[in-house]
Amino acid sequence: MTPSTPPRPRKQSPTGGRRAARPADRGTPAAPPTAAQPTAEPPTAEPPTPRHEPVVGRIPVVGVQPVIECGRWPAKAVVGEAVEITATVFREGHDAVAATAVLVAPDGTDHTAVRMSVVNAGLDAYRADLLPDAEGRWAFRVEAWSDPYATWEHDATIKIGAGVDVELMLAEGAVLLERAADRPGLPDAVAQALHDAVTGLRDTRRPPQARLAAGTSADVHAALAAAPFREHVSTSPTYPLLVQRERALYGSWYEFFPRSEGATWDATAKTWRSGTLRTAAERLPAIAEMGFDVVYLTPVHPIGTTYRKGRNNSLTPAPTDPGSPYAIGSPEGGHDAIHPELGTFDDFDAFVARARALGMEVALDLALQCSPDHPWVTEHPEWFTTRVDGSIAYAENPPKKYQDIYPLNFDNDPEGIYAEIRRVLQVWIDHGVTAFRVDNPHTKPLVFWERLIAEVNAAHPEVLFLAEAFTRPAMMHTLARIGFHQSYTYFTWRTTKAELAEYLTEVSGPAAAYMRPSFWPTTHDILTPYMQHGGTAAFAVRAVLAATGAPTWGIYSGYELVENVPRPGVEEQIDNEKYEIKPRDWAAADAIGISRLLAQLNDVRREHRALQRLRGLTVHPTTNDQVLCFSRHVTAEQSPDGKADAVIVVVNLDPHHPQESTIDLDLAAIGVPERRSGGDPSAPAFAAHDLLSGAVYAWGAHPYVRLDPLEQVAHVVGVRTL
Repeated sequence: MTPSTPPRPRKQSPTGGRRAARPADRGTPAAPPTAAQPTAEPPTAEPPTPRHEPVVGRIPVVGVQPVIECGRWPAKAVVGEAVEITATVFREGHDAVAATAVLVAPDGTDHTAVRMSVVNAGLDAYRADLLPDAEGRWAFRVEAWSDPYATWEHDATIKIGAGVDVELMLAEGAVLLERAADRPGLPDAVAQALHDAVTGLRDTRRPPQARLAAGTSADVHAALAAAPFREHVSTSPTYPLLVQRERALYGSWYEFFPRSEGATWDATAKTWRSGTLRTAAERLPAIAEMGFDVVYLTPVHPIGTTYRKGRNNSLTPAPTDPGSPYAIGSPEGGHDAIHPELGTFDDFDAFVARARALGMEVALDLALQCSPDHPWVTEHPEWFTTRVDGSIAYAENPPKKYQDIYPLNFDNDPEGIYAEIRRVLQVWIDHGVTAFRVDNPHTKPLVFWERLIAEVNAAHPEVLFLAEAFTRPAMMHTLARIGFHQSYTYFTWRTTKAELAEYLTEVSGPAAAYMRPSFWPTTHDILTPYMQHGGTAAFAVRAVLAATGAPTWGIYSGYELVENVPRPGVEEQIDNEKYEIKPRDWAAADAIGISRLLAQLNDVRREHRALQRLRGLTVHPTTNDQVLCFSRHVTAEQSPDGKADAVIVVVNLDPHHPQESTIDLDLAAIGVPERRSGGDPSAPAFAAHDLLSGAVYAWGAHPYVRLDPLEQVAHVVGVRTL
């Protein structure tokens, strides 16, 4: 045997194995070091390549929703509202994956973990519902994981059925389930079910299919549903979720001007004398009887006299004209004061107490603007815009002019303005106001609102803010993102079937994670052509649409009387209540019938959780463009009481003529099983209980309807399984 040749020694460089450094000019040889020249420092090793830390997990989870601007602001929910969590989860190869949605409580602990279901296998789309049960700053995340049991079950079923690798697949299943059963902390029943399956898989006395059945039984599935066997768990970021009280999502609002309630006629002066907060409280029982939850008062503050507007926005008021409540401020006080004709804070407290005794909250208009007589104008002139001629700029929205109103300039002393408005809000919160309808918030800086709402809610989480912002979508949506609990919407102007179908779908879609719409058929500023010309039926149609189309809706006082005469040239009522006192004959409302319809609608909303939620809406095709059909559905898993609920709304949009149509119902969307009568498409699938008329119909997937506006403008149907 020839001895091995020793390795040839490598030639060492003077630098210990590394090539010596050379001067920058590589054409000149380096001079040897001398006593006068210090020895050059040996070059250091090149720095190691930094390790890249992957962002994606072992099992990628992407596209998590609802996430607002990458988590910049929290998604929103209310107590007991199901929050739909969606994500895309996938992996390399063909092994099975799964996902879990985890709800994180305000204290940072994991509250609930729900296995996500596959909604589109081709797109790797998963979803689950999470149910927060208390107010606070919650959070959620999605955990993706490899599912070794599902992988084995799929492969074993195919191979054993084909007689391929039978014993190997059974043995691998036994080892897998044994590992799953030996995990620490498993409930005894789970561990026992898995051990029993292992015994069955290894029982060679039984045929292969019987052994496979033992490893894939319902007991095994139930055990692994209770305690999934997860590998390679990969977690998404944790995203914020703000959970608020239910009134932030669901409620019925009634707006009125307190000075009009209980007003008396002065025969000598030939004018109406203002009602008071005490006389306004006498209207509260009737409002409560119609089922409203929130009483919203227009401004109750002192009204200025400089440039006061007269009737119908006239620039030449009569001496007895009361002025607009939105021209806030006089020598008697500003935003923290009550108009002397309305009463005192004791009267206001009595009004709030009466409302609460009737089960209603009190909302107050927050209009951050001043009359020229407001104390702020003299005390803080720097809070306003001074023009080059020395005058203070009044409010304008050309061609509209509001000479009786000075807007605040939030760029002049923003801290001073903020502190004063925060103080004013506290005054009214201390007197029982739990909601503010904010007038024109889109004309003030968003940074102001974000800070104000956050700081008010930190101290008073029960206080709600409704944004009256009929403006561009970007502004409306961002007001909702930064903290407004609810928002006025474009519903008022959506009147055709196509417009309504599109808008209902939009507001109940992804934006529902942060923007809660409030539907109003009219306001004290708005009377659309549809309402002007449609008569009583139009008021009924729009009430049904508003009350069932969104969890929060509202009406303006006088709706019960079908006040529909416009001021020429504008979309608002003649003799607008903003500029005059307007007593009403409420006894006449009973003959019109709208009051009864309003009460019915609010009763139906209270009885049906589906109408208290924004998501779960489906528009169903109809054969007539004058007939709109949509449904709302809450599954048992989405409800705190575990009860499913579905309501179908069918509306005749034509207030003048009867209309008929066939509806193409998506039965799955209302929780009704597909036809169970031999596949007959005309067979009844459920009992349709008309919640307005009391009638009960046997409906299938294609019911026929006829609606006469002189009799009944809509079916609001509760779904009962047969």
